[in-house]
Amino acid sequence: MGACHPVLQVRGLQAWYGKSQVLHGVDFQLGAGEIVAVLGRNGAGRSTLARAIMGHVQCMGSVRLHGVELLGQPVHMRARAGLGYVPESREVFPGLSVQHNLDLGEKPGKRQPRWTFADMYRLFPQLALRRDTPAGVLSGGEQQMLALARTLMGDPDVLIVDEPTEGLAPQLVAQVADFLALLRARGVSVLLIEQKLTMALRIADRCLLMGHGCVVFDGAPAALAADAALRREWLEV
Repeated sequence: MGACHPVLQVRGLQAWYGKSQVLHGVDFQLGAGEIVAVLGRNGAGRSTLARAIMGHVQCMGSVRLHGVELLGQPVHMRARAGLGYVPESREVFPGLSVQHNLDLGEKPGKRQPRWTFADMYRLFPQLALRRDTPAGVLSGGEQQMLALARTLMGDPDVLIVDEPTEGLAPQLVAQVADFLALLRARGVSVLLIEQKLTMALRIADRCLLMGHGCVVFDGAPAALAADAALRREWLEV
């Protein structure tokens, strides 16, 4: 699918919080229309990887999108280049309506965007029912849907999603999984940071397993599912 023509290439990525180094030379690539799940225990460096790619933490190495180096560029330039990011905290604008949140997600540009407001409301019917409701009074699940939809309105080529199913009811987890599969069908690449192994194995094309700030496994979900010793060492509590 995407490995021959990587959209996102990360090489030798190191990251720090102050003097504490969290990432120790991460290498991977993400192909067009590929879902790569990043797995690992808490503290393995998964969320830091997302923040480093987006430019939210001090880092060095190489992050290339469509062959263009992003390291050193400010966050807004990375977003303009085609990166979308949904943090675990969701960060919707609580005092603004659902519709206004989606308005703010739109990225002005010449090309015809892949996604419209109608698409978002069709994908997430709950949001259509609450389009005039302030985001701050939505349920956690609805806020997650809104965060995903708002980021998608910026028409990213790569969507980085940090723990999108955290705290969601099973039916909403399934809805998020279906949503990510639809993105893949439309050619959007997804870097999915996820703790739910079963969901990751079901929808990912490839899995990255992280431990101590490094990638300890990069391969097919079936290979990870078949390797109990690897999961025991790096994943299971």
